Amino acid sequence: MNPLQNGNNRIFTSGDNLNNNSIHTSLAVADELLNALVNQNKVPGLSITVMKNRQVFLQKGYGFADLETRTPVDPLKTIFRVASASKPIAASALAHMVEEGTLCLDTSFNDYVSYYPQKSSDFTIRQLAGHIAGIRGYKGKEYALNKPISIKEGIEIFKDDDLLFTPGSDYFYSSYGWVLVSLAMQEASSTPFSDYVENTILRPLGLFDTYPEFPDEDNEYRATFYSKKITGFSRAIAVNNLYKLAGGGYLSSSADLAKLGQAYLDKKIAREAIINQFITSQKIGEMPTYYGLGWQSSLDKKGRAYYGHLGNGVGGYSNFIIYPKLKMVIAILINCTDPKVQSELDAIIDVLISAEIIS
Repeated sequence: MNPLQNGNNRIFTSGDNLNNNSIHTSLAVADELLNALVNQNKVPGLSITVMKNRQVFLQKGYGFADLETRTPVDPLKTIFRVASASKPIAASALAHMVEEGTLCLDTSFNDYVSYYPQKSSDFTIRQLAGHIAGIRGYKGKEYALNKPISIKEGIEIFKDDDLLFTPGSDYFYSSYGWVLVSLAMQEASSTPFSDYVENTILRPLGLFDTYPEFPDEDNEYRATFYSKKITGFSRAIAVNNLYKLAGGGYLSSSADLAKLGQAYLDKKIAREAIINQFITSQKIGEMPTYYGLGWQSSLDKKGRAYYGHLGNGVGGYSNFIIYPKLKMVIAILINCTDPKVQSELDAIIDVLISAEIIS
């Protein structure tokens, strides 16, 4: 392939059996739409990496990592909060743990964490990972908690609350469920959760720009995180996400997230029989939840199958999507709390995957 390059921005526009005119047109349209998000002050900065057939198809930064210094976004270096796109990272480590036999998905959570209060019904690791255990979600200001607490200390926030429903009978999305998953992983492996993820997933896959966010850590490549107001963008409030690392506490680059997606297409995470449980929607009765284990799993508006995860957290918004039949991975990161641009991102993604790029 022959890239057109501008610094670390790369757009690949040729290949065997490809319609180059179609690709040029699609990339031009996508580029225009992405630039519009910045020019119309809808986002402060954005990084995108798109992989197709194991090659970088589009990798570019838009806008600014920091508005005050006007530091441009670099798709290879700029680090964002990925919010709930942290769940696929954690799910990858969980799949590895299942494969090595350290933890069983269908074992009661209390078998791994005996000090957690017994509820009216047992729930399993599988139910927690798929949001069908009945664990509640955020209340009040919990979403933006700024306390330096560990995973184990974090359960104090919700451990005494009743289940919302009998486990397995309904679906309710809860990042607290993944706090519990990470705690069970920690207890089962006798290893700090972050260390286990680093040793089994991040380091082996070369994801060196993906790591927990330590609030006081200095990193010149970390984006400034913003919130969007009527008057413009302001710095997001301070938060500490370490206790909910598995559900929404990781930092990463779009290049790293795309590498993780490619590892799934290359079947590098765990045996296919295990991974299929993670990326396939669970069901309540006969009704799909459109969520596997740490992965959203559904069809887009044009009926194309995908698995991935959207993320929205304080100062960060993410789209991480894998189209297995198209052998395509898309990672988009924005340094702003929910900028209300998902419809625009959907249109951009559709332009990219609708190009005549399938040989």
